[in-house]
Amino acid sequence: MKKNKEFEFKPFSRKQKQLLFWWTEDSPHKDKDTVIADGSIRSGKTIAMIASFLMWSQYTFSGEDFILAGKTIGALKRNVIKPMLQILNTWQWEYKYNRSENYIIIGSNTYYMFGANNEASQDVLQGLTAAGALADEVTLFPENFVEQMIGRCSVEGSKIFMNCNPGSPFHYVKTEFIDKATEKQVYHLHFTLDDNLTLSERIKERYRKMFTGLFYKRYILGLWVLAEGVIYDMFDTDKHVIQEIPECDEYIVSIDYGTGNPTVFLLIGIKDGKYYVMDEYYYSGRDKGRQKTDSEYADDFKEFVKGRRISAIYADPSAASFITELRKRGHYVIPADNAVLDGIRYVANLISQNRLFVHEKCRNTITEFTVYSWDPKAAQRGEDKPLKEHDHTMDALRYGICSHSSRRVVRLTTVRW
Repeated sequence: MKKNKEFEFKPFSRKQKQLLFWWTEDSPHKDKDTVIADGSIRSGKTIAMIASFLMWSQYTFSGEDFILAGKTIGALKRNVIKPMLQILNTWQWEYKYNRSENYIIIGSNTYYMFGANNEASQDVLQGLTAAGALADEVTLFPENFVEQMIGRCSVEGSKIFMNCNPGSPFHYVKTEFIDKATEKQVYHLHFTLDDNLTLSERIKERYRKMFTGLFYKRYILGLWVLAEGVIYDMFDTDKHVIQEIPECDEYIVSIDYGTGNPTVFLLIGIKDGKYYVMDEYYYSGRDKGRQKTDSEYADDFKEFVKGRRISAIYADPSAASFITELRKRGHYVIPADNAVLDGIRYVANLISQNRLFVHEKCRNTITEFTVYSWDPKAAQRGEDKPLKEHDHTMDALRYGICSHSSRRVVRLTTVRW
């Protein structure tokens, strides 16, 4: 059943052609077991990999099972399945897509979809015998899922297709696959923005301006670099700390709740795509020598929002008891999106684009912007994590801005290829 539109192919770059045909009889890499395409965002690696995987699996096998994996099923369907079905329509290949059971039958082969969002995700692969796998954004997968995925591909002639943006140089994808490419029969292809011939110079320049610091190095230059030092090194007190806040179109409040740690409320105004941290509430029971109850914090919250027109309240999703207390008092509270790295990247982009400002009276927020740092011990393990210190206003800021942004755009979001 064909319900998706066709894919409009554009000329492929040399690097994309290498990925498309690495497994063919004339390729010097045909005997490799794995291909890894890494590099910058929007570099054309995903589409070339999907097309390559489809051709290889269909031309090589009949009646076999295959693995399609993403960080989540939702991400997999957005980033891989949608363009895959469009490609199948363009090629006029018949397929049957079972949306509820998450598999696609193409010819006599079956392609099963899996999410790899935690350590337990590997369990869903148990018992499967596969002839190959495509892993999208594999640096986001737990290592045990990747090991299990590879172990499931035991059919003679099976191959593994992986793509990703770079992470830490100590990430297992880098240390165990890319750095050991010869030993483990891996074909490594590195992509840059210039490898996507559909991007104009104007669009490439737009992407370059979207990122700074760590994220620029990884997502634009495509480098495997450590997350180290101050996270928001692009925050400039001379530029981003202001004395006057304009009249905003809407106002939200974001909450980071602590028991021993500080509790924070932030009032954030939004106007013309810009965010203004207008006021803050910051109470540390440890510093004050007395922790407040949920009821006392709710009283303080009432005073904080008094006389203010609030369109949404976002709270630390782990603060169940405080959320309950606020709801009992008539506040509509939304558990916040707590995707840490995605949130940090989004906030960093706003700062880089001069779309995030802080009123000078928000002293704790300003201070944390200048000291909020990456955890060096986590970096040595190949993980990107902030230090769990000086992070309370930073967590609150991320909760509010990212959650509200997601709610506003979800109905308008489309995937463009």
